[in-house]
Formats: sequence, C-alpha cells, structure tokens
Amino acid sequence: MGIFMHSISGVIIILGLIIVGYVLAARGWFPGTTDKLLARLVTQIALPCYMIQTITSRFSAHQMLTMVPDLVFPVLSMMILMVISLIVIRVFKVDPSHQGLFASMFFNSNTVFVGLPINQALFGDKSIPFVLIYYMANTTIFWTIGTYFIQKDGAKAVDFSWKKTLGKIFSPPLLGFIVGVLLVLAQVKLPLFLAKDFQYLGNLTTPLSMLFIGICIYRAGLKQLTLHKDNWLILLGRFVIAPLVLALLLLPTHLPVLMKQVFIMQAAMPVMTNAPVVARLYDADADYASVMVTETTFLSLLVVPILMILTQGIG
Repeated sequence: MGIFMHSISGVIIILGLIIVGYVLAARGWFPGTTDKLLARLVTQIALPCYMIQTITSRFSAHQMLTMVPDLVFPVLSMMILMVISLIVIRVFKVDPSHQGLFASMFFNSNTVFVGLPINQALFGDKSIPFVLIYYMANTTIFWTIGTYFIQKDGAKAVDFSWKKTLGKIFSPPLLGFIVGVLLVLAQVKLPLFLAKDFQYLGNLTTPLSMLFIGICIYRAGLKQLTLHKDNWLILLGRFVIAPLVLALLLLPTHLPVLMKQVFIMQAAMPVMTNAPVVARLYDADADYASVMVTETTFLSLLVVPILMILTQGIG
C-alpha cells in the first residue's frame, strides 16, 4: 500500500502541474506561439543547465564510465520495438496515411517532458543518470530512424540529411549532458556562482514541461480524443509491449535495480511531443500525432502507478 500511495503521490504532483497549464491555456494566458516559447525555454535553457549542474554535482568519473555501456539495453529494446511495429502495421492493416508515424510513435517515448519529472517524483534525484542514459538512446533514434519513418508518410520527398540529423541529435539537452560528462571526466568543478545559476535555471525544467503538456492537451481538444484501432495499437505498444520488451532484456542481468526500474518506466512513457512537430514539417498526419500525444499523456497517469508496483518485484 505504501508503494502504491507513493506512486500515486508522484503522479498527482505531475497531474496538478498539467492541470494548471490546461486551465491557464483555457483562460487565454498563452496566446499565439507561447507554447513554443515554453518548449524552447525547457529544451534550450532549463534542461541543459539542469543536466550540467546535476551531473557535475552528483557523479564521479568512475560512475560515468561504468554507465555508458548500459546504453545498449534501451537501443536494443527500441530496435526490437521497431520490428514489432512493422509487423503490427502489416497484420492489423494500419492506415497507410500514417504508417511511418505509427512506427515512430510505437518505439520512441517522451523521456524528457514527462519521463524526467515522473522518474524524479517517484525515485528521486538518484534516478537522473539512468533517465539521461535512456534519453541519449531515445533522442538519437528518434532524430534518425524515427524521423525517417515520419518523412515517408509526408507529401514531401524523403531527403535524409546527415547535417540536419546530427544537428537534431546534438540538441541543447544532449550537449548539456555531454558537457556535464566531460567536466566530470576532467574533474573540473564549476564555480559556486555558476553552479547556482545552473541550478536555478535547471529547476524550471519540471514545472515548465508540465505547463507545456497542459497547453498541448487543451489545444488538441478533448473532443478529438477517440479510440480507433490505430490509437489502441499505439497505446498497447507504448504501455504494454515497450516496457515488457525492456523488462525481458533486463531481468536476466545484474544491473542495479533502480536502473531497471527507471529504464522500464522510461520505455512506457507517452508519445514524444516532437512527433506532431516533425509530422507537420513533412506534411504527414500531424493531427493523428497530436491526438496520440494527448491520449498517451493522459493514460500514462494511470499506467505509472501500476508499473511502479510491478517494478518493485524486480531484483
């Protein structure tokens, strides 16, 4: 019962912030492109600062070096999910207009806007390095394979550019992670004033992320939320198949229990908020992507407590 109440408490904290964003959006507090401004503040300012400050203040060079090989597990799980998604598309005859988008949403999860605050609320700051490991794998695969699949749906010709792709992969959050790791490996300590500045800016990450999700849910419109076959299949992939695949990969290993729990939780996060943006960019089915971001975000608030309980038995 204690575990269940703790997980419920963590989810309620997140839900409260999302509701604030939703209500304020409904009252007209966020006109025009305010949601894009919040997303930029999180991804380009708050999150990079958060990563640099957290990594340099909490981890040693030895810890960093021992964690890097663990990237293989989220990468392998996403490759397996990609294969499963292609099988599901063929067997269940997913709508041809968004098959590529379907596949991308099936094997990529929202590891930052939702994954980071939820894991922090449930497991505390000690979960952050494992969150970041999964994030590295997820963001790399999304901006390469995931984006390629989405482009295939669009009216525009598929034009894979290594320059643009690398620019997306090496985004400010990932660069913040890399800078933090390099500082730790070089045993460089940040000046106190700089560490405090990074800490204050980094603390904006969770509240701004949840406000952003609340705005997205309001703008998508609750009336658009329907559960057609293709929607159900994404929900099944995100919340059942994805965590199950990773659990099967991790259970035979002797990795830290917390790492296993965080990885499984990250695998079961909602659809990436970048999916509608990329879909709109390439004239793919952006409305379908927006609906799935909203539906998976809502449902994650019910799934997280269940997963929290199930992962307690992991050893």
